[in-house]
Amino acid sequence: QVHLVESGGGLVLPGGSLRLSCAASGGASSTMGWFRQAPGKEREFVGAIKWSGGRTYYAGSVKGRFTISRDNAKNTMYLQLNSLKPEDTAVYYCAGRPRGNLYRDYKSRDDYEYWGQGTQVTVSS
Repeated sequence: QVHLVESGGGLVLPGGSLRLSCAASGGASSTMGWFRQAPGKEREFVGAIKWSGGRTYYAGSVKGRFTISRDNAKNTMYLQLNSLKPEDTAVYYCAGRPRGNLYRDYKSRDDYEYWGQGTQVTVSS
């Protein structure tokens, strides 16, 4: 059973930056992703990374502002959030799927099997 733990959330001013971490244990994932859920809204895809090769892809709303990376040795995925806006306020979740197609983009909640508990990001002045 893969266990995912997010960290790094907090309160930040508009235009500021944060880096979230997702530490994985108990197994490997072929794809790991980030989702977020704002109050009263559905959980939405933010971006994902292929563990083999490191290919990343993002939702249009965050492309160019957010960057996903990984550290294989630490089995940890990161989400660098730059140029933050109030509408980025949400609980951010990391997710993983154990198997999949290297060339397919997985963007649905149903595509992922493992989930972390979430970390709150609040962008406010």
